[in-house]
Amino acid sequence: MENIQRLGHDSFIIKSKDKIIYIDPFKLQDGKQADLILITHTHYDHYDNASISKILKDSTTIIGPEDIDYSDAIKMHPGESKEIQGIKIEAVRAYNIEKKNHPKEKNWLGYIITINNQRIYHAGDTDLIPEMKRINCNIALLPVSGGPVMTAEEAFEAVKILKPKIAIPMHYGSIIGSDSDAEKFKELCKNITEVKII
Repeated sequence: MENIQRLGHDSFIIKSKDKIIYIDPFKLQDGKQADLILITHTHYDHYDNASISKILKDSTTIIGPEDIDYSDAIKMHPGESKEIQGIKIEAVRAYNIEKKNHPKEKNWLGYIITINNQRIYHAGDTDLIPEMKRINCNIALLPVSGGPVMTAEEAFEAVKILKPKIAIPMHYGSIIGSDSDAEKFKELCKNITEVKII
């Protein structure tokens, strides 16, 4: 767990032995230079070019969905799996079922990143979707704010499906959602999995 740090909203940095991986860097003041940057979708609070520019180096690889307009990005489709710089990256679906914020046809993404035999699932901006039944992970990063993503209660239902050893709430405390959403999620999960609010 010491290798995962939440940077606010849905943004994370994951450190392996020799790689620095960012997911959805947003409103970064500074940061370690990235080996990989994973973008879940192209909304401004997930695809933030100003933040990306602060952590780029010549060898940085950017991964994103089909509609990302970054010229050198590796574009992934839900269901695809690639090994990039020695890190296994699996792209999975992230979408809304009835709301219109994140349409399924956009093919926007969550990711499963395998590091040190740990499968880390970043759900992206999503509802509780049937595809979660096919996801195997040790650590789950799940939105909890409600609105365009899962509520704390829906994220709890996702935990019951995913059965991670550790769950980390996200998508709160910045644009939508508050610390109380994360605390509610932790309380709901207390008898079935460890929740870390970071």
